[in-house]
Amino acid sequence: MKKRTMLGMVGLALGLIATPAGAAPKSDSVVWSEWETPSFMSGTLAKDNAVDPQTLVYRYIDEQAGTFRLGGRAAERLVLLSKQTDDLGHTVMRFEQRYQGIPVFGAVLVAHVKAGALTALSGTLIPDVEKHWKRGKTISSQEAEAIAERDVAASIGASPVKEQGNPTRLVIYPTSDTVHLAYEVNVRFLDPSPGNWVYLIDAAGGAVLNKWNELDEAKPGGGQTVAGTSTVGTGRGVLGDQKSINTTYSSSYGYYYLQDNTRGNGIFTYDGRNRTTLPGSLWADSDNQFFASYDAPAVDAHYYAGVVYDYYKNVHGRLSYDGNNAAIRSTVHYGSRYNNAFWNGSQMVYGDGDGQTFLPFSGGIDVVAHELTHAVTDYTAGLVYQNESGAINEAISDIFGTLVEFYANRNPDWEIGEDIYTPGIAGDALRSMSDPAKYGDPDHYSKRYTGTQDNGGVHTNSGIINKAAYLLSQGGTHYGVSVTGIGRDKMGKIFYRALVYYLTPTSNFSQLRAACIQAAADLYGSASQEVSSVKQAFNAVGVY
Repeated sequence: MKKRTMLGMVGLALGLIATPAGAAPKSDSVVWSEWETPSFMSGTLAKDNAVDPQTLVYRYIDEQAGTFRLGGRAAERLVLLSKQTDDLGHTVMRFEQRYQGIPVFGAVLVAHVKAGALTALSGTLIPDVEKHWKRGKTISSQEAEAIAERDVAASIGASPVKEQGNPTRLVIYPTSDTVHLAYEVNVRFLDPSPGNWVYLIDAAGGAVLNKWNELDEAKPGGGQTVAGTSTVGTGRGVLGDQKSINTTYSSSYGYYYLQDNTRGNGIFTYDGRNRTTLPGSLWADSDNQFFASYDAPAVDAHYYAGVVYDYYKNVHGRLSYDGNNAAIRSTVHYGSRYNNAFWNGSQMVYGDGDGQTFLPFSGGIDVVAHELTHAVTDYTAGLVYQNESGAINEAISDIFGTLVEFYANRNPDWEIGEDIYTPGIAGDALRSMSDPAKYGDPDHYSKRYTGTQDNGGVHTNSGIINKAAYLLSQGGTHYGVSVTGIGRDKMGKIFYRALVYYLTPTSNFSQLRAACIQAAADLYGSASQEVSSVKQAFNAVGVY
């Protein structure tokens, strides 16, 4: 959620997301990728009530072999990852493209089947892999990990103290003119500063093909549980407001703990004690009254995590960030005067701020909701945190951070981070959804950032999508295009459905537009005002 982070990044070579064509108008029913294959299709693509949905998808792609160019072997090259029925009666399937059993990086296809009809395909598949394929490797996974760790050390100026990350795996990594056998390496660490780097290392020689930091931050620039009785405590937050919070009393220890047993598999808040070890100690109090100034960040982190849980459950029917009631864990008082907050892939982490640039980060409800929405994205679309897919990732977090703020009715507005940013300066924020240009972010595709800093502008180009979402909700005229607003609730439902049921790891802005149009059609009908307003909103920011 940071305003800017100037990272020296290797430019993304992956053709399907390196320079997505978003400036030229496209058909609403088909969006074409740079590979000249479909990245989004909708309509009645195929229909047969006599076969199961998965078979229908395979058969359609094989019948369209000249379009998808998978060699007419869809059942072999598309492996089913998940299958579910949504609340509209769609059978939604996610497939991963593989070749000779090896995953193709970022190549995920989402298919919708309803009443025997294939109605949508979303996601970019890499065609003709066999024409460029050169199997074989000359380095080991351990050598690839060592290369990544040395590169991280050179980037941050010190050797990282590694945490357990995702296991290294072999992938096929496509570039603009070929495909590589590569190792996907995750280097996760907290010291000397937090990082969650992803590397693509060429297995044939050890070259760094790509890298980016996936740490979802909030700024510019082994946890235990307890057995006991559920209780309700009272405390004061960072901004001085009083709150009731769900706690657990342990008669064995004689303390009240910040453990909420009423939501899913629990909400747990820990004291980092100004160190950098996670998660710290489960927060304990002797009288269930949390009014000390040291308590304030914990009160807000605990309370707002519950609000975010309630929003996703009550508005979207989603149970925690993973959809399966995962425990929500947060650590406050991380580091010393630490001007940051982040989702590290498994939990929330909040610094105290320096008191001038930032207050304790958990004091901003939109900050908490923004970061936990990154977790929702991790468990749904899995948007790659780089270039346009990364900007969508950031915008989704801004959108739902704002919607949670309105849901809780806590001085809601369309600014991001205003409650904890520069306490001595009134009226400013990290970003603005209603007017991204106020803080130097683009509000139109023609003004997008095209460099390599900030993972290709993920916290900059998010302004384009933020503006589209604001216009869709509130209406207005932008760049001469008039948009009829449909309200926050409908806007949120459309973006949520697009995220969960249509977007894939490498989705770009054009695919997001198509996904939102289709989501609106699913929810409100293809001839609805909602569909028209989605088109108007994306037209207004120059995304086609």
